[in-house]
Amino acid sequence: MAELNPLIHADARLRVMSALNTLGPKESMAFPKLREILSMTAGNLSTHLRKLEDAGYISQVKVIEGRSPATYVGITARGVAAFEAYKAQLIQLL
Repeated sequence: MAELNPLIHADARLRVMSALNTLGPKESMAFPKLREILSMTAGNLSTHLRKLEDAGYISQVKVIEGRSPATYVGITARGVAAFEAYKAQLIQLL
């Protein structure tokens, strides 16, 4: 039996991937909204997003809206595939 993906299996990153997986292709969510949904601190969320981004599972786009910076987070095709594989492995395990 295959081992569960440790990058996704960590509680906080599993919650991030689950939330982002609800988005459609090419959709993204504002960082503050994601932080609110997950009830995480900005620093904690940023740390987990960086790990997922380094793996190519999510993308972060930083823009200027008016005079304020904004960050949008979305799941990549690679992230969707990894999350689907994770779910299949979890079901097989259960």
